[in-house]
Amino acid sequence: MKEISIVIPVFNSAEILPELNKQINDALVNIDYELILINDKSNDNSWEIIERLSGSHRNIIGINLRKNYGQDNAIMAGLNFASGNYVVIMDDDLQHSPKDITKLYKKCKGKYDICYANFRKKKQALWKNIGSWLNGKVAETLLNKPKEIYLSPFQIISRDIVDKLIKYQGPYPYIQGLLLDLTDNVTQIDVGHHQRHAGKSNFNLIRSVTIFFKLVTSFSVIPLRISTIMGFFISSMGFILVPFYLYRYFFGSRVVEGWITIVLLQLIIGGFVLVSLGVIGEYIGRMYLNINNKPQFNIKETINYQQNCNGEKK
Repeated sequence: MKEISIVIPVFNSAEILPELNKQINDALVNIDYELILINDKSNDNSWEIIERLSGSHRNIIGINLRKNYGQDNAIMAGLNFASGNYVVIMDDDLQHSPKDITKLYKKCKGKYDICYANFRKKKQALWKNIGSWLNGKVAETLLNKPKEIYLSPFQIISRDIVDKLIKYQGPYPYIQGLLLDLTDNVTQIDVGHHQRHAGKSNFNLIRSVTIFFKLVTSFSVIPLRISTIMGFFISSMGFILVPFYLYRYFFGSRVVEGWITIVLLQLIIGGFVLVSLGVIGEYIGRMYLNINNKPQFNIKETINYQQNCNGEKK
């Protein structure tokens, strides 16, 4: 068993991986660690680079997924292979500095279940910062996230929590939500956030919206309750307006007016109905896929991974 396992999902980062491995090796020179690189069906030659690195470093485990499952699913695949007493999750673009791993480790060791890296200043697009802020606020409501904690993608987790985390078999894991469901013994430390080492970011608006829907629909029925409350509110407004318009019809002017009001009401109510149906459909779709045992991930091949005679990871 290693002291630290480092789980990194990889997507189109072939030119970064050698430098990433070098910086991790330099940062953890006195710590027994393993590096787990999960290729999430990259479009470049990331897997070939992982094969080369794994061939020259026995502590690097390469995992090649058969298709692109998304970041959280790839992380879950890596966590199933991690054997460390503590497990680090970080990105593959070197915006998370390997030098900060030891800081997270020292802060977490023996005291906390999770230690997050809190970025004092993020070197990324404004819309990403807004999305992170919105997700954080929603997590405070749905997951009881402590207000002072930033749900960073750079974190270290104790072995006990990892063992519980990998028991989750749903096809749409949301790592941060699952972790906060398991423990509230969390902390964070301030670290730097760096420019991407090379290439362009793989995180776009669609992926951000996908993560938001995972957060909203995977851990709470609050969206359904909001739809119900809004439905009652709109219906109540309708019943209140009925006697008003009847009075105007019998005792006021009978000229047919207000077609703009009718159109606007139809648009508002129709839009609300469609949104409500979409939310309900999202829940039903996830239930359907869970019932049909859609896999979290499917592994094509691995490198430097062995099992002992009892089938346990080695």
